Amino acid sequence: MNPAQRLHALGQSLWLDNITRTMVADGTLARYIDTIAVTGLTSNPTIFEQAIAKGSAYDSAIKAKAAAGIDHEALFFDLAIEDLSAAAQLFRPEFERTRGVDGWVSLEVSPLLADDTAGTVQAAIALHAKAAQPNLYIKIPGTPAGLKAIEDAIAAGVPVNVTLLFSADQYAAAAEAWLRGVERRLAAGLDGNVSSVASVFVSRWDGAVKDALPAALQNQLGLAMMGRCHRVYRELLASPRWQKVVAAGVAPQRLLFASTSTKDPALPDCYYVDALAAPDTVNTIPEKTLLAYAERGNPGAVLADDGGTAEAALAAITAAGIDIGALAVKLQRDGAASFVKSWNDLLGCLAAKA
Repeated sequence: MNPAQRLHALGQSLWLDNITRTMVADGTLARYIDTIAVTGLTSNPTIFEQAIAKGSAYDSAIKAKAAAGIDHEALFFDLAIEDLSAAAQLFRPEFERTRGVDGWVSLEVSPLLADDTAGTVQAAIALHAKAAQPNLYIKIPGTPAGLKAIEDAIAAGVPVNVTLLFSADQYAAAAEAWLRGVERRLAAGLDGNVSSVASVFVSRWDGAVKDALPAALQNQLGLAMMGRCHRVYRELLASPRWQKVVAAGVAPQRLLFASTSTKDPALPDCYYVDALAAPDTVNTIPEKTLLAYAERGNPGAVLADDGGTAEAALAAITAAGIDIGALAVKLQRDGAASFVKSWNDLLGCLAAKA
């Protein structure tokens, strides 16, 4: 087995953090599924903007939709749903084989709705219905304003990929939102098995403190935070409330590691993926990192359920002057602002193409 297949064998789902119309049409995605054990994918506005801007694969569709008077936001969602529906069909066998645990694709709501709970829920319901794919997640940011939207979307039966999480506190709040939505469905006599993943971002932590830590502590914060998040995840899996919904037929929300490509050129390109091997979790990685990992990855020891050395590393980083709690808030706020910029860039690209 290649390293990616070994990760899959130990129980971690490896998802591709990319999609293009060409990749789906020319068999590239199918090949990744067959040879690299890719069992899902994620997308975001930046991924689509780059795919649309760099080639001509979307030009005829954009021309036809623009001529029909479709506005740029609706035009984007048409294009995205077409691509993701095709990808969802490729992952459908995995979805059915795992009874809905794996084989997912993800579509993000407009980040302009970040502070509009009702608008986010309405958009999530509408997008999921329009795609009509059972293995499509709707991505909703796990910001303070987004938590109620996550709960309400789950309660409405919409599978959710909670995005833009950084700390264990943010992750726990997102997990609580999913659980409340599930409990509401069960209390109403509905099927509570509404799938979800919670995406915690890794490498942005290390990029944020690169110039503020001594060399001995650099590139440790991201992995230490993931160790803490993984400990909380394992504790939640064993908690009475989670066990109660599992007993009612609900598949637990899974922890997903995102932003796992390296930004520091001094690091091996498989640094984060190697270190984050863990059963019952997901790792979503860009195409370049995926190909590198299939060739030369080396899965390390499985993450410890108790977090291992994470707390010691976090204590040392705190002692070096880093306010980890404040940084988590800043990273989430900066991430939300970046999502808005990416969205505006995407719409600008579509306007230029049209």
